[in-house]
Parts: sequence; C-alpha cells; structure tokens
Amino acid sequence: MIYKFKSKAAGDVIMLGPTGDRVLGLIGKDVTPKGIIEPAQMPAAIQALADAVAADDAARAASGDAKPDEATAGSRDAISLRQRAWPLVELMKRALAADEPVTWGV
Repeated sequence: MIYKFKSKAAGDVIMLGPTGDRVLGLIGKDVTPKGIIEPAQMPAAIQALADAVAADDAARAASGDAKPDEATAGSRDAISLRQRAWPLVELMKRALAADEPVTWGV
C-alpha cells in the first residue's frame, strides 16, 4: 500500500507501505487504508515520532550503523527513521499551526 498524507496546510507526503505502517503504529493510529490525525492529536504524535527517532538514532550509534561508509555498504537500513519520518513531522507541524487535520486515503 502507498500512503498519501494530505493537509490543506502543506504539500502531500507519500510513504510506501512498510514505512507508513511503522509510522502510523508509532503515533498510535491503526494501519488502515483511510484515516485522520486531528490537530488535537498532533502534539502527541509529533512527540511519539521524536521519541522513536531518538531511540532509532541511539540504536544505530550503538550498532555502528551511523557511519556513512557503512550506510553505503548495505548496512541494516541505509535510510534512518529520522529521514523517513521528517516529512510527516513537518506536515503535522504546519497542519497544527493552521489547525487543519492530516488525512490519508481520502
């Protein structure tokens, strides 16, 4: 499945299935073809992603995956959660500032 996160406050964010599934799980949303993140839910969602990114960064540093030469040599996952989640976090920040929801699949 491909997720297309939309809001009137900013441009669309597209994520492939596994990444979208993971991000939705991290923010406490059900993995469904359609959904919404209300502005009231966004601060907690943004914080949950920030916490998950910090944990992922720590795990990468501990395992040595943070080194650029290993990332290009086919390490566990060359693209970090930080890089994958950043566009959605920015979308939620802008949507929150504009008091607009973020939807997907609609």
